[in-house]
Amino acid sequence: MKIVTDFPRKVREIENVFIPLSDGTQLSARIWLPEDAETDPVPAILEYTPYRKRDWISARDTATYRYYAGHGYAGVRVDLRGTGESDGLLVDEYAKQEQDDCLEVLAWLAKQPWCTGACGMIGISWGGFNGLQVAARNPPELKAVVSLCSTDDRYRDDIHYIGGCLLLRKITWAEEMTSELTYAPDPALLGERWREMWLRRLENLPLLLDNWLEHQRRDAYWKHGSVCEDYSSISCPVYAVSGWTDGYTNAVPRLLSKLSVPRKGLVGPWGHHYPHVPEAFPGPQIGFLQECLRWWDHWLKGKDTGVMDEPMYRAWLCEPVRPKTFYSERPGRWVAEPSWPSPHIQPQHFTLNVGTLSSTQEPEAELQIRSPLHTGAAAGRFSAWAYPGDMPADQREEDGKSLCFDSEPLETRIEILGAPVVELDVSSNKPVAQICIRLNDVAPDGASTRVSYGLLNLTHRDGHEMPTELEPGRRYKIRVQLKESAYAFPPGNRIRVAVSSAYWPFVWPTPEPATVSVFAGASKLELPTRHPRLEDEHLKPFLPPEAGPLEQSTVHREGSTRETTTRDLVTGETTYVLARDNGSKTIDHIGLEIESGKLDTFKIGEDDPLTATIDIENWHRQARDEWEVHTKSHTSFRATETEFIIEARVDAFEGGNLLVSRKWNIKKNRDLI
Repeated sequence: MKIVTDFPRKVREIENVFIPLSDGTQLSARIWLPEDAETDPVPAILEYTPYRKRDWISARDTATYRYYAGHGYAGVRVDLRGTGESDGLLVDEYAKQEQDDCLEVLAWLAKQPWCTGACGMIGISWGGFNGLQVAARNPPELKAVVSLCSTDDRYRDDIHYIGGCLLLRKITWAEEMTSELTYAPDPALLGERWREMWLRRLENLPLLLDNWLEHQRRDAYWKHGSVCEDYSSISCPVYAVSGWTDGYTNAVPRLLSKLSVPRKGLVGPWGHHYPHVPEAFPGPQIGFLQECLRWWDHWLKGKDTGVMDEPMYRAWLCEPVRPKTFYSERPGRWVAEPSWPSPHIQPQHFTLNVGTLSSTQEPEAELQIRSPLHTGAAAGRFSAWAYPGDMPADQREEDGKSLCFDSEPLETRIEILGAPVVELDVSSNKPVAQICIRLNDVAPDGASTRVSYGLLNLTHRDGHEMPTELEPGRRYKIRVQLKESAYAFPPGNRIRVAVSSAYWPFVWPTPEPATVSVFAGASKLELPTRHPRLEDEHLKPFLPPEAGPLEQSTVHREGSTRETTTRDLVTGETTYVLARDNGSKTIDHIGLEIESGKLDTFKIGEDDPLTATIDIENWHRQARDEWEVHTKSHTSFRATETEFIIEARVDAFEGGNLLVSRKWNIKKNRDLI
C-alpha cells in the first residue's frame, strides 16, 4: 500500500472533542480536517462505532481520515455512548438510543463552522450496520452512505443465526464484545473522571448473550435495525461493499435489488476488512479510498466523477484453486452488471439423483444421513478476517460424512454469479433437525473446494417467525438459498452437492441426534450461470491501494495464532482450539501500551449433542507510566435437551489489584434450536 504524505490541502487533527447531546451526555470524537476548513468549509465523513478511536483501531483511522482530510473532507471518528471516552452506558448493539445519538451527532457536525452542512457515513461491520440504520431515519444532513460488511437483516444475515440455526460465532462474539466493553477510558483525556466512568461501566456491564438468547425467533427485537423491513425508508444514495470471504456478502445484491435510491455494489475476494488495507486477504487489494473519494465528491460536493456512469454491481469472479485455509491472493477477474437482478444471469438446473447431479430426473430413492457431530471441522470461520486458518480446508473429509451428489466431469466451463438454490424433499426421525448443504468444486484428483454453503433448521422451513416441529417420517419440500458466490467451474472438474445433518463448530447441534432422509430424484440444484461479457474486458481498473501517513507504534511482542483440531480416538471427542495473541505495542504519540489475546475451545462427542461445550477467554491490558489496568473475561456455554446454560465471569484489575468481579449463571429455554 502506497503511503501518501503530500495532499491538496494541509491537514490538522483535533485529538479529542466532546459532542454534547440533549440529555447531557457527551460523545468523544477525533477529527481530521484541512487546516483552512473554517474559511473554506468541507463536508464531513462520519464513522460511528464502539471500537475505540483512541487506541485499538486508531492506526487504521489515522491513515484513512488523514487521507480524506487531505482531499477536502473532515474525517470524524465518534465512539458510541459507553465506549472509549464517551459518557454513558452501552446496553446492547444497534439500540434505538445509538441511532438517536447519531442523529444529534450529524446535526452537530453540520453546524460546525468548518462544515458545509453535508455529511456522509462510512463504516465496516458495526459501523456499516448503523450507517444503513441511520439512513433509514432520514436525517437531512446525511447525503450518502458507504456500508461495508454489513446486513439489511439482523436475524437472517448476522453473526446470530443462519437458516434458523444458532451460529457459534454469536457466542464467541458476545464474549469478545463483553470483554471490549471493559476497556478503560484514557486518563490522559479525562483526568480523574476516568475511574468513575470505568467503575460505572463495569458495575452495569451487560452480558450480551443473555439478551440475544432471549430472542431465538425473528421477532421485533431483530426487526429493529433491519432495514429490510422497509427499504423505502432509505432516501440517500448507498454504496454497499463486501468480500466473498466475509460472512456479510448476501446483503450487497439484496440492497441493490430492493433499494430505490441511487446505489452501487462491490464484492471482492476479501475477508472482513476495508479493501485497501494490507490485511485485506485474499487479494488483490484495491484503491478503495480513491473509489470512496469519487463517491463522496459526487454526492457531497456535486462533482461529476463518473462514478454513477459505471455498472451498478461489480464483483470479483474467482478462478478455481486448490483448497487452502489461507490465500494471499485469489486468482480471478472483475465482472460487472448494469443492474441487479441481471437479465444476464440464467438458471441452470440439475436433479439430485442417487449419488449424481444430472440434467435428467431418475426414479426417486430415499437416502439417509446421520452425520458425525464433528462434521464441519473444515468449515473455516464465519465472517472470516482471512487470517491463516480462517478459510475452508479441503472438503474431502466432510464429504465422506455427507450425502454427495456429483456431476459428470464438466465438458465446458461454467461461471456463476449469484446465490445457488437447493430444493430438497426431506424427512426426519426427530421433531428437530438441521441440514447443511455445501456446493463444492471437485478436481480430478479428488480435492474438494467449498464454493458456497447454506444451512436450515428444518423447524424453520416455513419461515423464522413461527417455527414448528417436524412430524417424524413426514416428507417436506424445503428450499435453501446458499451464500452468494462468483466462481468458475473448469472443464474436467465435477460439481458436488454435499448434504450433512451437522456442521460443528459452525452451528450448535440439535437437542438429540437426527437421521435425515433426502429423496433423490425429487431434489434439485439451481445454479445462477453467467456467460462472459465483452463489457467486462473494458471495465475501468481500480487504482492501486493507498492511504495517509501511518500512526507510529513501538512493538514489544508480535502477535501469533495457533489453530488446531484434535480427535480422541478412544472417547470420540473432537476438540477445536483457537489461541490468538494480538501482541503488545505502545502507541508512540500518546505513550499508551496495549495488549490483548483470546483462547476459544470447542468440544463435542461423536454422536451425543449434549457433549457440546464452548469455553472462551479474553484478556486485555492498558498501561502508561505508573497507570495500569487489565481485565480477564470467561464464558462457558453448554446445553441440555431443553436449556442453554451460560456461566460467565469478568474480573477487572487496577495496578494488579482486583477492583471489580462480576459473575453470571443463566439458563435459557431452547426454542426448537
